Amino acid sequence: MKFDKPVIGLEMHVELNTNSKMFCGCPADHFNTPPNSQTCPVCLGLPGALPVPNKKAIESIIMIGTALGCKIAKESKFDRKHYFYPDLAKGYQISQYDQPFCYEGLVQTSEGPVRITRAHMEEDTGKLQHTVVHGENVSLVDFNRGGVPLVEIVTEPDILSATHAREYAKIVAQVIRFLGVSDADMEKGSMRLEANISWGLDLGYKVEVKNINSFNFLAKAIDFELKRQKEILLRGETPIQETRGYNETKGVTFSQRTKEDAADYRYFPEPDIPPIIFSEADIQAITSQMPELPDQVKTRWEKDYKLKQQYYDVLLSTKAMAQYADQSLALAVKATLSPDKVANEIVNTKLDITKVTPKELIEKLQESTNKVSDKGKLSQWVEQAILENPEPVQQYKDGKETVIRFLVGQVMKLSRGKASAPEVLELLKKALA
Repeated sequence: MKFDKPVIGLEMHVELNTNSKMFCGCPADHFNTPPNSQTCPVCLGLPGALPVPNKKAIESIIMIGTALGCKIAKESKFDRKHYFYPDLAKGYQISQYDQPFCYEGLVQTSEGPVRITRAHMEEDTGKLQHTVVHGENVSLVDFNRGGVPLVEIVTEPDILSATHAREYAKIVAQVIRFLGVSDADMEKGSMRLEANISWGLDLGYKVEVKNINSFNFLAKAIDFELKRQKEILLRGETPIQETRGYNETKGVTFSQRTKEDAADYRYFPEPDIPPIIFSEADIQAITSQMPELPDQVKTRWEKDYKLKQQYYDVLLSTKAMAQYADQSLALAVKATLSPDKVANEIVNTKLDITKVTPKELIEKLQESTNKVSDKGKLSQWVEQAILENPEPVQQYKDGKETVIRFLVGQVMKLSRGKASAPEVLELLKKALA
């Protein structure tokens, strides 16, 4: 049997950085908070509690959908997704089934387009902590994360390889960070990746690998899973349709449970939240708040600054970096400095943009650009400084080496600051020797 075309789809779960949760007023920022300190009757699913949708979260998902080329639904609704798990307080999750906010998007990658089936809104679940209490293994539940706004972005099975999946995921994460709706920090769990993998939909199975927390682990998990499934298929067997996890230490996937179908979740419309209807003016009002996206910034830079291609990945890696580079490049043009020189300084010197302002960067580069490095001219200033300062010269020859700093200063004074201090130091040492 030949298996030369993997079938891979990706799901990305992104926690939004709203102030409050999706359906209640509890704080949404749950990172490093005391367990169960940010809960209320709504997010704990207590009887009689009623959900109220977070307007800011809905605006955020519409911006995400627009940035990813999606159509925006004029009418949408929330649904109840039923399943039992300890971290799900209500016994169901408020999600979206057949009327998501965003659908039919497209992301361009170097390996071809990836179609986006949908981007829908739901609430996050609580978090299980497996630990030991009084000598017994127990599982504790922290509901601080329960109810936090969560966007799920689902692709068609257009992804061709592990590297393709990684590139697509990086592009989407970059767009989300530029929008400012989430930090998409996988170490904190605010973005989680899941891959649906098989060697052909007609083979009657699909394996989902859940909760992957880095782009590199995503690629490794896909590569391992494709190899594992191929070995099973070559034996004449069919892989089990299941949900698997990824062990980062061992570099292998492991079985968690059999995979559910949509029917297993018993979806039905959320009776406590009415349908959400948008006019064209509503959608335009939301999308008008969107900042410039990475592709738009790159197109503008290519036109205005004509940077070398190798600089773009780093300069557009985060919104903060792009804003810093944008200001620096604009100042460079005013100062008649080469934009490539500025880009090179930011990228290759690993500049800490929190400690050096764009203005300071340009001043530093101007200073270095204006330095005199002609050996003949530098030697003249060095000789003049030695002749005019016989006492410090004698002190240096007598062993007081620190006095050479004074002589460097004299050369800098003669050159009106245009001499290159490191080169002056070397020339002085040679002359005094």
